[in-house]
Amino acid sequence: MNKSLINLLPPAMVGLVIVFWAFGPASLLENPWTLVATSSLITATVLLLEFPFERHADWRMNKREFFTDLFYVVLSATLISWLTATLAEDPLKAAKESLGITTEWATRMPFLLQVAVVIVIFEFGQYWMHRLMHNWTPFWLTHAPHHHITQLNAAKGAVGNPIELFLISLSVVALFDFENTALFCAFNVMNVIATFAHANVRANPPIWYSFIFTTIRNHSLHHSTDYESTRCNYGNSLIVFDRLFGTFREGEAAVVGQDDRKRLSIWEQAVFPFQPVISRVKARRNQSGPIAATAMNDSTPSSQDLSAVSGSKAA
Repeated sequence: MNKSLINLLPPAMVGLVIVFWAFGPASLLENPWTLVATSSLITATVLLLEFPFERHADWRMNKREFFTDLFYVVLSATLISWLTATLAEDPLKAAKESLGITTEWATRMPFLLQVAVVIVIFEFGQYWMHRLMHNWTPFWLTHAPHHHITQLNAAKGAVGNPIELFLISLSVVALFDFENTALFCAFNVMNVIATFAHANVRANPPIWYSFIFTTIRNHSLHHSTDYESTRCNYGNSLIVFDRLFGTFREGEAAVVGQDDRKRLSIWEQAVFPFQPVISRVKARRNQSGPIAATAMNDSTPSSQDLSAVSGSKAA
């Protein structure tokens, strides 16, 4: 395929998603399972594109990476989605109703404008949450596992500690009365952009696209092996926020990963935020061990002492 056509893959897929949600059959658009199907199809399509249009050989998908990524995709679509709805979205909707807040003006906006506003609201929150995670240790501990990935692939955006996956999913979109199709379209558009931004696909979209949206070039720099270099390009889908708030950096990284590029297992990612506490507990146990052993040795009579005691009693 012509190089220029490859570069148009991300914007072309964004366009297809918008056309589907704007003009698709009502029976499909009103079914919530359609969003699950389209999200899965987006990830699978971009993953397949990695094979003919590979960007870096070191990022090539293998069986272990595939099943790890699949685990996190399912986790995000099930448990994390349920927690987000139960602990964040539903309480926000309930508070909105109890306070009598109405935003009917949102549904009267043109479809494309609704989609754009949803993306801006959601991405604005993600940008600041992501930036916080890189600048405050307690939050970094939840986010760091995502930076331990040693290659970038289509589903890598879903890989991380469950606490981080929950935090990064929070938004105030539930406070607005957007049409469901606009919401679903916005989620799919962000999915396309973020998936390509993590994918091993050698697509370098046009300037107009990369000025506004996140691409693999700049997001790979965010996954650099140098921690300081990761403190840039925070936008998950909208790199324009980095340009506005001074955190944008031009560049690309072919080697990614943190801490000697040690790949973490699913369990290691899960317990990573608690490692400082675990280390302190182990250190205390190690310190108390020798002390206890010394005290026991001091209080335990030697064989000579026992013999002396026995001799005196015999006498």
